Amino acid sequence: MSAKPDSIRSILYALFANLSIAIAKFGAAYWTGSGAMLAEAIHSVADSCNQLLLLFGMKQSTKPADDDYPLGYGKSIYFWSFLVAVILFSLGGMFSFYEGIHKLSNPVPLTKPMIAISVLVFAIIAESASLWGCMRAVNKERHGRTIPRWFRESRSSELLVVFGEDVAALLGLALALVAILASAITGNPIYDAIGTVLIGVLLVVIAVMLAIEVKALLIGQGVETHIRERMQAYLLQRPEIDEVYSFLSLQLGPDAMVAVKARMRPTGSENELINAINRVEREFRKAFPITTWLFFEPDNTDS
Repeated sequence: MSAKPDSIRSILYALFANLSIAIAKFGAAYWTGSGAMLAEAIHSVADSCNQLLLLFGMKQSTKPADDDYPLGYGKSIYFWSFLVAVILFSLGGMFSFYEGIHKLSNPVPLTKPMIAISVLVFAIIAESASLWGCMRAVNKERHGRTIPRWFRESRSSELLVVFGEDVAALLGLALALVAILASAITGNPIYDAIGTVLIGVLLVVIAVMLAIEVKALLIGQGVETHIRERMQAYLLQRPEIDEVYSFLSLQLGPDAMVAVKARMRPTGSENELINAINRVEREFRKAFPITTWLFFEPDNTDS
């Protein structure tokens, strides 16, 4: 199955926004000497690298199955998403935290703070556009769930990462803007240093949250709850099936594997039983296109 176009579009939105923002932030950091602005510039560079990794991971996940990987490469996107969380933690969060501590020890007065403020306003607008693009994709997958519940239950690791990065970026920009405004108004660079530390803490927290969610996918989660319930209900209403003994699913990137053990209704012959199973499998795949692998076991007892 090909990668989700909405997810790819969200990543491209974020990549374009972060590249343009990074250039502006580095210029502002150079002219103003702001640690918060430098931390935000490094954050944008890290985000840009992350989006490139996600695009590569999504391409890898579409490779066809082979003898070494009989269920395909779909789960490879989870590895790249986890790597993105690590980069966000180390390159983004830890650098910002270090820079803030350094500025607290050696405060440097800001110069030309209006440049930094102008860049931050531009960055907030650009990141808001990126988050808007991401939210369009998220809303298609939420199915009425709240954002926190979607975040916990989603199997789209690439969308989780882009969403987390965009939220972190907007909150970080807001912190940087408040810190620089406070330093400019009071003339005290300590506020800029405190803002830099807070940006580091924010990035670390969001990186850890992303890592926890992606770790669950790496270990092996089934399809989302609402999809699993629909799959089970579909099987129970099939006229060929008398009872479903067990139902297992495994999310494999954009694809899913499903295993079913069921008692079939009497058909009168072995060929008719085989035809009934084939019919159920064929219609199930039509109803749930994410099902790339479907293993169906007919039985007369749950043992």
